Amino acid sequence: MNAALKRFRIVAWIVGTFLILLMFVAMPLKYFGGNDTMVSVISPIHGLCYMVYLVLAFHLAQQAGWRFWPQTVGLMLGGTVPVASFFVERWAHRRILEEHPQAADPKVRDDERV
Repeated sequence: MNAALKRFRIVAWIVGTFLILLMFVAMPLKYFGGNDTMVSVISPIHGLCYMVYLVLAFHLAQQAGWRFWPQTVGLMLGGTVPVASFFVERWAHRRILEEHPQAADPKVRDDERV
C-alpha cells in the first residue's frame, strides 16, 4: 500500500502542476498572445501524465478497498480541474492513513501485516 500511495502522490502533483501550467500560462499565451507553442508542448505531457494518474488512482483505490462510486471516481476526476489534484491527493493520503495505519511506516511492505 505504501508504494501505491507514494506513486499516486507523486503523479498527482505532476498532473496538477502541468494542468496549472496549461490552463494559466499556455492557454492565455495561445488565445491572447497568438503563440500556441506552449500548448502544443504541455498538452500532450499533461495528457500522458493524466493517463498514468488514472491507472495509479484506480490501483490505489482497489488496494484501499474503496467503492467505485464515489471514492474511486472522485479520486480519478481529481486531475481534471486545476488545483483539484492537490486537494484530492491530500484527502486520499489522510483517508488511507486513517484506514490503513501501516501505510505510514515505510519499512512495512505490502505483503507484511501489522
